[in-house]
Amino acid sequence: MIIRHVTDLRNVDEELWVIDPIRARHCLVKDRRIHSLSGNIDPLTHLNLDYPYHRMTTCIIAEDCRCGSKILFDEAGFLIARVKPEAYRHLGTVDLTRRILDMREAFHRLRRERERRR
Repeated sequence: MIIRHVTDLRNVDEELWVIDPIRARHCLVKDRRIHSLSGNIDPLTHLNLDYPYHRMTTCIIAEDCRCGSKILFDEAGFLIARVKPEAYRHLGTVDLTRRILDMREAFHRLRRERERRR
């Protein structure tokens, strides 16, 4: 399975542009439905002109952004909405290594707190 950017049909205009890119999420698709879903995208990494490595330019479209929702298709495959160029901003550099280390540290801190409560 491939992780994809997804948005719901209410967040797409009649010309297939994403209305509010911050409402897009990551999902896994299985059997033409959302199989799993994350929280909203991070503008610092997805809409940042200073961080080109994971820029979100398109989203597949789902009936709704929840697990089990149908993904929409056309004759070419996934129905795709594009992100408007004006959605991107210069938001500065991103220290991805630091962010990953911080997430890892937070994960381990939560795990230790949970174990202490047992």
